[in-house]
Amino acid sequence: MSQKIAIIGSGFSSLSSSCYLAKLGYDVTIYEKNSTIGGRARQLKKEGFTFDIGPSWYWMPDVFESFFNDFDTTTSDFYTLDKLNPAYKVFFENNESISIEDTLEKIYHAFEAEEKGSARKLEKFIEVARNNYEIAIKNLVYRPGVSPMELVTKETIQRIGQFFSTISREVRKDFKNKKLIQILEFPVLFLGAKPSDTPAFYSFMNYADFGLGTWHPKGGMYQVILGMEKLAKSLGVTIQTNAAVEKIIVHNGSAKGLQIGAEQINADIVLCGADYHHGESLLDAPYRQYSEKYWENKTFAPSSLLFYVGFNKKLKNVDHHNLFFDTDFDAHAKDIYDSPKWPKEPLFYANFTSLTDSGSAPEGCENGFFLIPLAPGLEDTNELREHYFDKIIHRFETLTDQNVKNNIIFKESFCVNDFVKEYNSYKGNAYGMANTLLQTAFLRPKLKSKKVNNLFFTGQLTVPGPGVPPSLISGKLVAGLIEKEFRNKATILKPITS
Repeated sequence: MSQKIAIIGSGFSSLSSSCYLAKLGYDVTIYEKNSTIGGRARQLKKEGFTFDIGPSWYWMPDVFESFFNDFDTTTSDFYTLDKLNPAYKVFFENNESISIEDTLEKIYHAFEAEEKGSARKLEKFIEVARNNYEIAIKNLVYRPGVSPMELVTKETIQRIGQFFSTISREVRKDFKNKKLIQILEFPVLFLGAKPSDTPAFYSFMNYADFGLGTWHPKGGMYQVILGMEKLAKSLGVTIQTNAAVEKIIVHNGSAKGLQIGAEQINADIVLCGADYHHGESLLDAPYRQYSEKYWENKTFAPSSLLFYVGFNKKLKNVDHHNLFFDTDFDAHAKDIYDSPKWPKEPLFYANFTSLTDSGSAPEGCENGFFLIPLAPGLEDTNELREHYFDKIIHRFETLTDQNVKNNIIFKESFCVNDFVKEYNSYKGNAYGMANTLLQTAFLRPKLKSKKVNNLFFTGQLTVPGPGVPPSLISGKLVAGLIEKEFRNKATILKPITS
């Protein structure tokens, strides 16, 4: 008889682990508190507009492809991908902007036009980033974080200095132009930490950006979730929505199931794919492996103030993805990480998927997704939300040379309080725990509970870290640990090669 596994949550890592575990022969059921699956990667549909309300960037396409390849399928069996050109546009002060296009040669040319001699410097920087990417994918990110020796390879020893330098330091060695520096520091924001706190080895994110490009699944990022759901169900996974877990049941030091309302769900193994801190709160205090002080002392990735806006006209002078870096980057970062407060003049991001995916807005209209990074745990009121929307929409109009405020059909917002309510997110964080030097690999919260037998965790607060591709990998890693422990044999799950 198959061992029963109960998974809490239905985000990327939970769906990923469910597929691997079902393939290995386990009886897998996912329990999701909300009415739809996807965790933070849900979808909003309103008045003919469609929005991804969470992740909106499709980077590292090889990781997605590898996931589906592990089940003898491909991404194209579930959704259609388009490579964006431009990948994104960056706006700066004085109404200046730079577009990052779809090939390295075009990007080298854009850099050279901005700063003479920078094309050659960028070529060298990207070569290092490419090598780091190959090392990370082949040797590091598919390690389960159980030992510091996982980081010790011939390749990493040769690059030990990159773990003690920072992205910011390495970028500024060669580049002096402020705009180019900001573009090169941008990708590591996906790791949830400041460039000045992120090890230089993580320049592999620059290769993910410039080398592998930015993609868009037709119909939005939610198509990936739907594809994973279809795959999971084909493998025998059961998914129950509107099933909020109230307690992880422990007996004699082992996880035995879940409490959902008046119902007790029996399971041989419990896997928590919800926010790690919340998952531990479902345990009685003696069974929690990390104290409140532990969480308080960790560096969390930002929360966000998000707006989903329907416009009744087509917009101009914008691309699919847009970064608004027309204010002080360092001042905003300080307001997130050093002295947490609402930023005086925030940077922000906007996307308009209807520019490249016509089905996401009615004809003649545009859908707008706006994001302001914030420190987690801030006060969140409707008045603050409105104040900041007015602030960024005024700048948006100025920088893109158009009037749009009177063309808004509707506006929905999502912020700290919603991250807590909808996702049980610690302090309303949006991206998990930052990948700083002291929060990397074996220094992150563990996939396997140290205090409760048969209890495991997955997701962006554990290894490998924040982001969608790492969440897919996290699901694979925890499935491998479970298989190794319960079948007492080497896992059949192997790392990908690029």
